[in-house]
Amino acid sequence: MDEEYEVIVLGTGLKECILSGLLSVDGVKVLHMDRSDYYGGESTSLNLNQLWKKFRGEEKAPEHLGASRDYNVDMMPKFMMGNGKLVRTLIHADVTKYLSFKAVDGSYVFVQKVPVTPMEAMKSNLMGIFKKRRAGKFFGYVQDYDEKEPKTHNGMDLTKLTTKELIVKFGLDDNTIDFIGHSIALHTIKDQHLHQPALDTVMRMKLYAESLARFQGSSPYIYPSASGFSITLIFALAFARLSAVYGGTYMLNKPDCT
Repeated sequence: MDEEYEVIVLGTGLKECILSGLLSVDGVKVLHMDRSDYYGGESTSLNLNQLWKKFRGEEKAPEHLGASRDYNVDMMPKFMMGNGKLVRTLIHADVTKYLSFKAVDGSYVFVQKVPVTPMEAMKSNLMGIFKKRRAGKFFGYVQDYDEKEPKTHNGMDLTKLTTKELIVKFGLDDNTIDFIGHSIALHTIKDQHLHQPALDTVMRMKLYAESLARFQGSSPYIYPSASGFSITLIFALAFARLSAVYGGTYMLNKPDCT
């Protein structure tokens, strides 16, 4: 190749593809290369032969496992929140025209539907009738809460009040506190959030509820419609396509690319 490029991007992971996409849109002449014969880096999706080569070092998988193209294995499976920052970023970057998603069917704890609204709290089998009413009031407070509207705060400063102190005000029991913290607010470290400002937990709960409402589904999570493709790979491909539309050049399977 005797062409000249202003920027050479190595690797086709998500951040590299975002970079090449945005540079190309700005009129920069980009060459994008990868040593592998597929896009996505470590968070890609692989067919059977690619998977076998990556982990066994052999070019082809045994024939009894079937056709390679029948496999599409996500190397980094994950969901995304329907109203999260990532979705808003994709919309802002105008790459959603290259993407298609579907809502995950449901979110469950101990094989029970996770309630996130006052109505769902009243229907849930996770709580008794009195617990349901208290949880319903708490969910109502969270739904109405607006950080910029003091009248929705009910006289409470969530930057100073801990999550435990807020929950105590609504009289919630330990089991309800547990599934709110880990199944709705999605905290991962046990009980640490209870001793931190309540604002973070409330905003996490609002994100869960808003994501649930955005796609009118039974879950706040969405996933690419193309079965087996990782979210990260789908996004990388979308930005790679954006780059190509604006003149970016892509070269895969370049072993000398480091």
